[in-house]
Amino acid sequence: MRKTQSDIPAAPVIQVIERMFALIDVLASREEAISLKEISEKTGLHPSTAHRILNDLAVGRFVDRPEAGSYRLGMRLLELGNLVKGRLNVRDAALAPMRELHKLTQQPVNLSMRQGDEIVYIERAYSERSGMQVVRAIGGRAPLHLTSTGKLFLALDDPQRVRSYATRTGLAGHTRNSITQLPVLERELAKARQYGIARDNEELELGVRCMAAGIYDDQGKLVAGLSVSAPADRLDDGWLPKLQATANEISGALGYKAEAPQAPAAPATDSAA
Repeated sequence: MRKTQSDIPAAPVIQVIERMFALIDVLASREEAISLKEISEKTGLHPSTAHRILNDLAVGRFVDRPEAGSYRLGMRLLELGNLVKGRLNVRDAALAPMRELHKLTQQPVNLSMRQGDEIVYIERAYSERSGMQVVRAIGGRAPLHLTSTGKLFLALDDPQRVRSYATRTGLAGHTRNSITQLPVLERELAKARQYGIARDNEELELGVRCMAAGIYDDQGKLVAGLSVSAPADRLDDGWLPKLQATANEISGALGYKAEAPQAPAAPATDSAA
């Protein structure tokens, strides 16, 4: 069961975390680096305690030490903040259109983003009436080359980056339909670039097929994918125009302005993507 705001304690129950929060708040109050002595005075922590916690935060890049004895907030906080901002913006813009698409298809509608060599599911609209068990919950991950949304992201990488991805991951498969050979993957990515949509033909899970369209931000950057999952014998290509229109609606809410007409949907005879 998802926790509500009222279920969250007003203060940390673990002392070291409470101290960590206090240190971060002090560093956030100043643009320039702050000396350990001043940090200790402002937080009421003994200098040795503050020093120990700050050093651990520095290991995780949450804190920087521009010079001995002084500290400031680290770049890791900026990276995480941008990631959270992007997810929240996309999720907020996508939730209502996703629910409408689910009403039309009666199948799970997924919102996912790229993190490294995987996609992570950040939102889902579904109901028990779909007749399909949702295996990957929100927060779940899957390899790029085995998912429709993942292929959209790989399709934007240049050939060298795709080859590097293949080398890193070994293109490991999950089912007998999984794409495990680089030339086959390259052909699938070419189709994704041509048609603006990608497919998963029981490559991640047997009995489940998916199709995805991209979501773009105000800079024209692909930030997420919107996909429909269905039992293999129920995925309907007639949903493609609505899937693409829904992805475009979400992109528009993020400030994206399309410069060219939507690419034609991939033909139903495509075996996988």
